[in-house]
Amino acid sequence: MAGLALGGAGAFAELGLLLAAGLALLPVLAWPDGRAGVLRRVRAAARRLAEWQRRRIAAYLGGENAPDYDGGRAIRYLLVRWPVGLLGLAVLGLLALGAASALSMLLAWTTGFPWAFIEDTGGGVSTGTMLWALAPGVVLLYLNLTGVAGVAGLDRELARRVLGPSPRELLERRITELAATRAGVVAAVDSERRRIERDLHDGVQQRLVALGMLLGRARRQGDSELLEQAHEESREVLRDLREVAWRIYPTALDSLGLQDALAAVAERSAVPVRIGYGLVDRPPGRVETAAYFVVCEAVTNAAKHAGAERIDVSVRSEERKGPVIVVRVSDDGVGGADPAGGGLSGLARRVAALDGRFSVHSPAGGPTVVSAELPCG
Repeated sequence: MAGLALGGAGAFAELGLLLAAGLALLPVLAWPDGRAGVLRRVRAAARRLAEWQRRRIAAYLGGENAPDYDGGRAIRYLLVRWPVGLLGLAVLGLLALGAASALSMLLAWTTGFPWAFIEDTGGGVSTGTMLWALAPGVVLLYLNLTGVAGVAGLDRELARRVLGPSPRELLERRITELAATRAGVVAAVDSERRRIERDLHDGVQQRLVALGMLLGRARRQGDSELLEQAHEESREVLRDLREVAWRIYPTALDSLGLQDALAAVAERSAVPVRIGYGLVDRPPGRVETAAYFVVCEAVTNAAKHAGAERIDVSVRSEERKGPVIVVRVSDDGVGGADPAGGGLSGLARRVAALDGRFSVHSPAGGPTVVSAELPCG
């Protein structure tokens, strides 16, 4: 009701602007430069007024529109919106009139005094009259409230259709988004390959060289202690290989599911990890994989760079125009994580490839919160 009342007040401002624009254009219709100057000012004023209406609808009526429309579209919006604003005022006026009538009848019935809106017949309102008026009064109240909801819906839909992008613009945006996402996926794959190569070169390869040297010395000298060192080194090589393999793709994700794969991440972490898993059904494979890597990368970053003492992981399902898996990883570290860094930017591209949303909130001093919304409809 507050939103409709403000919209009705805005309708008078819209009418005033449109009338003033018409009067200002009449003297300069035949003068191109003057006409262009007036139109420029009218578009700017219409843009400000339409932006106020857009914010009103978002705050009171639950409608969301992007502020990327131009002045011409704002003028068209004001031309068709002012009748809706006046209609909202009319519906609210009828509601207020009905409420005042009901209140006056109630007072007349309880006090026996003929209040306003009640014809003075020498007495108040009888109980029989109140009972006869109750049923139509309830029906009229229902119809009036339905009208309030209908005008609010009309106000939202009008803003969406006039201020929102056209089907062609939506298609162009989608094409641009898909092109950017495809390029991001290719970049993420290349980045992941470089990281795997770096892990193999700096980790596993170096250990294999050391192992070969130990075995050569042990063979020449027959030293059992060197053989024991070589055996221990071989175990470290196997551990590094398993770690690299897990970072490429965890086999537990296919065989056991996301919950057990995340439990394995928590077990391998040097920092205590608490996992809250709220999914009842198993999500699709692509969503499972993205959720796993978001958690794995965020936990790894918190353990290595944030100086965290505790990490909390939350995985739950929500309904937002379809089922959405919400992944949230928070730590109590020093903060300052760079969303443009290699690991986090790769996660952002991976999530964007699924039409999801990825965000990093990491102020200096912490805490750091990494979240992803993954649609799985």
